[in-house]
Amino acid sequence: MRLKEALSVLSKSSPYAVSTERNAQRQSLLDEIKSYLYIQMPIEIAVNKAISSFGANDKKILFLCGSSGDGKSELLTKAKQQYGQRINFHLDATHSFDPQGTAIETLDKVFEKFNQGSTPLVVGINAGMMGNYAEEGKDQNIKAVIARYLTDRKSITEDIIFINFEDYPKFAIHVHGYDSEFAQKLLERITQPNDNIIRQLVEKEKQLNDFGSQRIITNFELLSIPSVQRVIVDLLFKARLMRDQFLTARALLDFIHELLVSDGYLFDNLFAGGDNELANKIEDFDPANLRTKEIDRFILAYDLNLPNEEFQAFKDALQTFGICGLNTGAQYLRLFYVLKYEDFANDFHKQFKPDFSATLIDKYIEIYQLHKDFKDTPEQKSEIKAFYREILIAAIRTYINRNAPKLGKKYFLLSDFGEYQVAAPADLSMDLAEVKLNTTSSSAFFNARLKLKNTKFTLPININLLALLMNINNGYRPNKHDKNSVILLDELASEIIQEAKSSNELVITGDGQKYLLELDDEEIMVSEG
Repeated sequence: MRLKEALSVLSKSSPYAVSTERNAQRQSLLDEIKSYLYIQMPIEIAVNKAISSFGANDKKILFLCGSSGDGKSELLTKAKQQYGQRINFHLDATHSFDPQGTAIETLDKVFEKFNQGSTPLVVGINAGMMGNYAEEGKDQNIKAVIARYLTDRKSITEDIIFINFEDYPKFAIHVHGYDSEFAQKLLERITQPNDNIIRQLVEKEKQLNDFGSQRIITNFELLSIPSVQRVIVDLLFKARLMRDQFLTARALLDFIHELLVSDGYLFDNLFAGGDNELANKIEDFDPANLRTKEIDRFILAYDLNLPNEEFQAFKDALQTFGICGLNTGAQYLRLFYVLKYEDFANDFHKQFKPDFSATLIDKYIEIYQLHKDFKDTPEQKSEIKAFYREILIAAIRTYINRNAPKLGKKYFLLSDFGEYQVAAPADLSMDLAEVKLNTTSSSAFFNARLKLKNTKFTLPININLLALLMNINNGYRPNKHDKNSVILLDELASEIIQEAKSSNELVITGDGQKYLLELDDEEIMVSEG
């Protein structure tokens, strides 16, 4: 079997993209590759622990929940092989037994059989189907339990258990930065130097000396570089944070397939978009679209074909890597980006590393980590207070007072009546007690905690909202392109203004005058400011 055909097992269009129960007595090579690529993750350990605790006559149901392509079928197919003699499995709740029936009707039959028997049941189900069954299913007890679970995610009975892929996020932020155990392990498994069926095929392909497969071999060798894998994980994490893109097993395998076998080199394929959901989001981060002094200078010099000995030496070294025939400065910039952590040749590409820096992500990780693992140390307290004072509260005040920039830090604008504006003092501050109680399982956002008098506020902050807050402090005025982030800010601003209206003090400004109104023993005292 040729390399390209073997790599097709990674593609989402491959029949191997979804695990099914195969009856073949002897595995084919593609089966072997699929088995080789399987990686056990913490959620599988949790599922196996729950299933192994079921007695043969326990009337219990385990729902394995998630989204399409995250690996439910793969996981449960393996579990059925181990526990199928004493436990019933319904691997995919989106499927119907009867071509004329619906998936809901199939679930009704599965639950009816469960109720009539004495055998435990394991069901693979996605969130959409759970919602549909809670609305349309026949089993009233199961409907009610699912509905409660969808509402609070905590509704688990002794007889019905939920294990959800969302509770096992593919990315983890920690004190040293972030990582994706799943993505990293998969990339390492595909490219590891020893005991690797895929690498054996690559070595055989090299011996054929076939020009048609040279680019795939070069892409595989690029993917085998640990620092290149780090860049790919960086981009996947960036897509998760900034484009809200979930990482599923099926999408990642298909993405790697496109990196290796698409028409271009890996660094071009990485930003080529296409019909892969991950590639579509990562396309937005193409370094060739960056505009900095050094990048613009390089593009101009390349387009004018200006001589550069260092760049020529770098290009010559690329030929030993199997990379040749690059025709645009954009291609070289993508290559520089992919190699930004790697020492190569004369390191000509390293001069652009500062232009590729991700300071926003670094800032997000820093503040996220403070909220996730706040230990109330003096250093942490100082850092988190600085965020609330200098970024969050400053941006909220600037946003609320955007039509009254001269009000100062003490007041929040309540109403605007032509030339006159009404404001009230509001001591908005960090709610340290709530910060200490913060818990989060998602890397996509953290909850900022604020208080005004006795009223508490919670603002979920993702990386896009953090960017907006920082930009507002730098004089930026939000517009329609910031719609999703502005909605969150508007909701919080309305709540703060509503609470500020209960103040015993108001200030009216306009026509060059300023009047201070204070409520004193049911009398309003007016003075000029």
